[in-house]
Amino acid sequence: MEHLVNNRVKDIEISGIRKFFNMVSHMDDLISFTIGQPDFPTPEHVKKAGIAAIENDFTSYTHNAGTIELRKAACEFVEKKYDLEYKADSEIIVTVGASEAIDIAFRTILAEGTEVILPGPIYPGYEPIIRMMGAVPIHVDLRENQFRFTLEVIKPFITEKTRCIVLPYPSNPTGVSLSEDELKDIANFLKDKDIFVLADEIYSELTYDQKHTSIARFLKEKTIVINGLSKSHSMTGWRIGFLFAPENITKHILKVHQYNVSCANSIAQKAALEALTVGINDASAMKEEYVIRRDYVFHRLTSMGLDTVKPDGAFYFFVKIPETIPLNSFDFAIKLVNETKVAVVPGSAFSEFGEGYFRLSFACSMETLENGLDRMEQFLNTWK
Repeated sequence: MEHLVNNRVKDIEISGIRKFFNMVSHMDDLISFTIGQPDFPTPEHVKKAGIAAIENDFTSYTHNAGTIELRKAACEFVEKKYDLEYKADSEIIVTVGASEAIDIAFRTILAEGTEVILPGPIYPGYEPIIRMMGAVPIHVDLRENQFRFTLEVIKPFITEKTRCIVLPYPSNPTGVSLSEDELKDIANFLKDKDIFVLADEIYSELTYDQKHTSIARFLKEKTIVINGLSKSHSMTGWRIGFLFAPENITKHILKVHQYNVSCANSIAQKAALEALTVGINDASAMKEEYVIRRDYVFHRLTSMGLDTVKPDGAFYFFVKIPETIPLNSFDFAIKLVNETKVAVVPGSAFSEFGEGYFRLSFACSMETLENGLDRMEQFLNTWK
């Protein structure tokens, strides 16, 4: 019966990140720099709020958009943190992680033949949804622009078919973000154009050298903001995301969300309420540790002679494979893991513009980083 499966589904692939992780995860003594998951536990007070929700039988459906208490808390959070103003009753949807928020946004705004402009390299979670909608992903090569997705590189790709521009920042896989001035330039250019912006700001609480700025401050009427608690509060498995947009957009996205999942997990919503209120600054301690790790890894990578951009946020390095190693990114990663038991993600997992690179996650302990980078250095020395 496989011949009856939707061809658009047949044509998409499992994420290259997960595919590679699944290939090597069985190895003994493996040091994995692959998955973008905080190594910190969910804060204790957040876990207790989830336990209390179960004990108090808060286990029924909630409003499709999420409990009003959580929506109010989320709106207050982004107002305090990023100077964004949204109405809790009509301009936010609590989603099953940021992934579902991206899915329902695209399924609402895209039509057959429309185009979506994406940075390249890019996290692989956008393109399959775009293609399943019959829309066309248009990648912008950022390799010669220090991976910065600025107006000057976007403009040449805008056509009458452009429906949306995706701004994921800080970026997965590069860790590169955008400055307030760069965002203003994009916003001013788009003010008189019928083009949506999908701003994926899931790493907004993990920025290191500058405060995160949301483009929605300057272009709210055309921007769909994606955020969530997976990275900021180490709550990946709780699956709580947020979608913010003007009411005339969210009222349509909510319909897609309703038929997709009904509502986000009620227990996780109670934990999320605790995270956004009592735990409003829970990310601070994690961020301090990430800065120490980032600076250490950057020093080690550059001392090995590797070419990489120091990330502004998130917890990734996107590293150029030395020209002395005549392997594509997948074969490089396979050889590295087979010979040293250090796993990184091949750059090809992040579009064709990631070929020739690998992604290294520093969301792991300093001891693990030191051990893994020692092994990597020994491996690289064999190619000199």
